[in-house]
Amino acid sequence: MSTRWISVLLLLLLQFSCHFSAVGCGKVLVWPMDFSHWINMKTILDELVQRGHEVTVLKSSVSVLLDQNNSSAIKFETFPSSMPKEEYEKYFTEDLMNYVLEMGTCSFWKYYSTLQELSWVDSDFFQSICRDAVLNKELVTKLKESRFDVIFADALCPCGELLAELLKVPFLYTHRLFPGYTYEKYSGGLLLPPSYVPNTLSELTDKMTFMQRVKNMLYVLYFDFWFQTFNEKKWDQFYSEVLGRPTKLTELMRKAEMWLIRTYWDLEFPHPLLPNVDFVGGLHCRPAKPLPKDMEEFVQSSGEEGVVVFSLGSMISNLTEERTNVIASALAQLPQKVLWRYSGKKPRTLGPNTQLYTWIPQNDLLGHPNTKAFITHGGTNGIYEAIHHGVPLVGIPLFGDQFDNIAHVQAKGAAVKLDFITMSSADLLSAVKTVINDPSYKENAMTLSRIHHDQPVKPLDRAVFWIEHVMRHKGAKHLRVAAHDLTWYQYHSLDVIGFLLACVATAALIIIKCFLFCYRMFPKTVKSKRE
Repeated sequence: MSTRWISVLLLLLLQFSCHFSAVGCGKVLVWPMDFSHWINMKTILDELVQRGHEVTVLKSSVSVLLDQNNSSAIKFETFPSSMPKEEYEKYFTEDLMNYVLEMGTCSFWKYYSTLQELSWVDSDFFQSICRDAVLNKELVTKLKESRFDVIFADALCPCGELLAELLKVPFLYTHRLFPGYTYEKYSGGLLLPPSYVPNTLSELTDKMTFMQRVKNMLYVLYFDFWFQTFNEKKWDQFYSEVLGRPTKLTELMRKAEMWLIRTYWDLEFPHPLLPNVDFVGGLHCRPAKPLPKDMEEFVQSSGEEGVVVFSLGSMISNLTEERTNVIASALAQLPQKVLWRYSGKKPRTLGPNTQLYTWIPQNDLLGHPNTKAFITHGGTNGIYEAIHHGVPLVGIPLFGDQFDNIAHVQAKGAAVKLDFITMSSADLLSAVKTVINDPSYKENAMTLSRIHHDQPVKPLDRAVFWIEHVMRHKGAKHLRVAAHDLTWYQYHSLDVIGFLLACVATAALIIIKCFLFCYRMFPKTVKSKRE
């Protein structure tokens, strides 16, 4: 039987099986984000397709990693972008690296000023893509006619909530974190007490001294009252124009049925959760597959010393020549063989023990028994692959959630952190030797790995369950806390506290007045009683 006929039969079997499944075949519309976020989201989408659901991904024509030419049964609905693809790619590669280099040399105040600037540039990029989608009348009409059951969106790239409002369907978020946890708190309703929950970028742990709690509170105040991840004024105006009524971005985000957070208690410090928030970190992790033949030969040639895997992620390719040579010089002094994902100019200090690759099967390398350490920028996907396989880390965070990821693993004793701008060859060499030669790092990494594997339900199955749950019940209002319907003063019971204080003050005033009245009317009697 030909491959074509086999594929047809498999699709028919999937469709037939929908009639006997608990939820039936649902129609899922996806608003994704590019780069590493897509890699994680696609794992969920592939599983949904395997379970017979129809998955349609909205794809901008400038997207980089959203590949519709592979063998997946995921459908792609591509819409034209008003932004040149070259500009999009340049910003998320070269320009981003320039920001990283600039911010690394900034003073404290200049750093956060530049971070705000970078965030609003991101915000404008996202709004441009969203505008191209929702103002495309032909596309929106087609989406309405498709009658989707649910929208699955990346919270960091706004628009999914607007599409849900236009199509009148429930939606869920996939997410890692926002700066300051602002939208998690004020749109998601998540409780994150600053007394023991460290704020983003603070690099603190849940065990804080008094002065560290002061520092943490300052971070909370800054992110709550000054910093904005998105230019909310622009987004509110845009959403109001599209819907034809006054609307706020935060108001629509508040309607999310579920928040699927890409972390777990192996990485997180304990804190309260809500019924409509679940941790699904590491859902993309899997057992290691065999390496390509030439790569396996290189790994095996390392002998007992083993290998070190090095990658700074999918968005960084243009390191400066000076930083590249500092890194290469350190790697050349290691007794281990090194597999370095790097697509730039070959460093002049590159040692014979180091091989450069434009792409590496990262999960498979981390799961190889010869791998001794992982040098990483601290992206969530790579962090969880290392945790999954129990590999200690050397973290060189560059931007975003990477600082928090590395800080958390370091606090748990499975990583050493370095500063990308200031580290020397000696620093990098010492850090790699430390995590390899000090057995505590490997032991702690294995502890995190055991926690990660010891879950009642696999994270991928939980993520798919919640999406199907929302489709089955046409939402998840039964999991929504009433806090979403309260004003800020009601949420903090300030009106109740004010009322009780007023009652106490009134009662005290009445008692004082009664005493004064009695004193004036019967001064001798009151005086004798006091004596």
